[in-house]
Amino acid sequence: QVQLVESGGGLVQAGGSLRLSCAASRNIFSINVMGWYRQAPGKQRELVAAITSGGGITNYADAVKGRFTISRDNAKNTLYLQMNSLKPEDTAVYLCKAQLPTRAYWGQGTQVTVSA
Repeated sequence: QVQLVESGGGLVQAGGSLRLSCAASRNIFSINVMGWYRQAPGKQRELVAAITSGGGITNYADAVKGRFTISRDNAKNTLYLQMNSLKPEDTAVYLCKAQLPTRAYWGQGTQVTVSA
């Protein structure tokens, strides 16, 4: 079991940057895959980026490739998402996910709003 708490969201102008953090309640070294998802009003939740335990493998949605970077600090039990060159279409609630063997755990989300 793990609790996840996201932070770092906010209002930013197009072209700006934000860094999201996801703090876990336990050691995340053994959590093989963690990821960031987002959900905009009226749309389905979608994968933004995912990363393996050692950080050796990352996966990004086409819409964010080259602009977003996912990373994890296992020593701090924290997952990050650096978001650069933000666009209005990036506006959404961003949620952190930890995939454990038996089930997935989600945070409550943090709102990101990008103004034109």
